[in-house]
Amino acid sequence: MRADTGMLFGSTWRGLVPCLLLALLLLGGILNATTPVHAESLSSRLDAFGVQQPHVHKPAPDFTLAAADDDQKKLSDYRGKLVLLTFWATWCAPCRHEMPQIEALWQQYRNQGLTVLAVNVNRGNASGVTDFAHSLHLDFPILLDPDGNVRTRYEIRALPTSYFIDRDGTIMGRIIGERDWSSSAAQVMIRAFLKQGEQK
Repeated sequence: MRADTGMLFGSTWRGLVPCLLLALLLLGGILNATTPVHAESLSSRLDAFGVQQPHVHKPAPDFTLAAADDDQKKLSDYRGKLVLLTFWATWCAPCRHEMPQIEALWQQYRNQGLTVLAVNVNRGNASGVTDFAHSLHLDFPILLDPDGNVRTRYEIRALPTSYFIDRDGTIMGRIIGERDWSSSAAQVMIRAFLKQGEQK
């Protein structure tokens, strides 16, 4: 009786081992699948979206520019916000293409701390810039840099070029060229930036 019980127990245990291993593997997969998005490194997200980091953690040069609505905007007034600072022109086709996507991104995350400042580098014709912004229903601030002073300070050599500036006024990354701001990669990156800012 005891021998039979021992044999039965040993046989049962040997049968349970593969089941337990399978359960552990499945549990590991579930845990990985439910790991919060912010657990991944911000750096990997920036790489996925093609963000360069040549000036990371350096203070963003402050500036004051007139907005298309004749108001004055100062970068340092946006401390406490994640700022997407993008340089563009009305004659730049990639700029025109990505502007509505940036508007949609801003509308989605503005209440979570995202601010967009779009610096237009056209030399003159401010009314044309305003008309262009209205035609695309852009509601974020359009700033005018006709003399190119701010463009020079931010080393803009191609359009569009965008900078991410953290809540404390430091540069987090730079993007040269057009991006798909409606993509999942953009969404994940913005959420990661916002999450990192909350943790500071």
